[in-house]
Amino acid sequence: MADEPNPLGEYVRARRELVTPEQAGIPVFGVRRVPGLRREEVAMLAGISADYYLRLEQGRDRNPSVQVLEAIARVLRLDDTATAHLLRLGADGPRRRRARPQRRRETVPPSITKLLTTLPLPAMVEGRYFDVLAANPLATALSPRFTAGANRLRSLFLDPAEQALHPHWENSGGGIVAAFREAVGTDTDDPRFIELVGELSLASPLFSRLWARHDVLACEAAPKYLDHPQVGGLQLNRERLSIDGAPGQTLVIYHPDPGTDAADKLALLASAIQRSATAEARPTGPTPRQHRAVRPPAGSSSDWPPASAAPRPAPPP
Repeated sequence: MADEPNPLGEYVRARRELVTPEQAGIPVFGVRRVPGLRREEVAMLAGISADYYLRLEQGRDRNPSVQVLEAIARVLRLDDTATAHLLRLGADGPRRRRARPQRRRETVPPSITKLLTTLPLPAMVEGRYFDVLAANPLATALSPRFTAGANRLRSLFLDPAEQALHPHWENSGGGIVAAFREAVGTDTDDPRFIELVGELSLASPLFSRLWARHDVLACEAAPKYLDHPQVGGLQLNRERLSIDGAPGQTLVIYHPDPGTDAADKLALLASAIQRSATAEARPTGPTPRQHRAVRPPAGSSSDWPPASAAPRPAPPP
């Protein structure tokens, strides 16, 4: 049992280490050797025995009641989103060892693909693991990483060009990691999830630190400031809309406030895309010349055209 996954224990332990005694109203005397609260302090404040709380963290008791989890959530100062995540982990119960599932293919509904082409704003579809599944040209003009096949986490933590687009990317990194954890929930045995978290944990120390915090944040609308290499700073609003019939998929739209310089800059990007599309549509080879009747120049003699230009007689048989 010790080698089985223990997401509930990992979560409460990580969150316990982030709550200071002062926040919990516990007086501090001398030097404390552990970050955050001690196990017995959480148990005391939650009204449960220290032994029972220890069994929860170690994964030896995996069927806590909702009342116990809600009491622990209050001690750990969890908001509504984080509390809901804790309850999901507690309700998930023991996991039996099973064959690893096949990677799930996420397919964008055709109607959403058509919608992307008609939207006059940067828009893309993200999967549940923040893979970009589809994007319109204006989204790709906003960032070349906003294109099908890219992954938003990998771009932000591993691509310097994407980091330059987000001036405060290290601060916003915590938000996207917390949103990713909330989107995944308890479904952590998918090969795509395992591959992505493993790659980023090894390649990015910042991602590894943020992932270890177990922060959870709902994916909601938010303002975004982007430093575009061509048009400069853009203050935009980002909307995230769930797609009916496609669980885990989200339509992400960036839009400016009307009448702002960001609206003008987006219009410039859209105009550049239109000019590029028009140029590509033009034929690149030489166009056939129109055949016209050749008229003699004014004042010429009746022997026009000159002998040098007249057709040669056919050779004798």
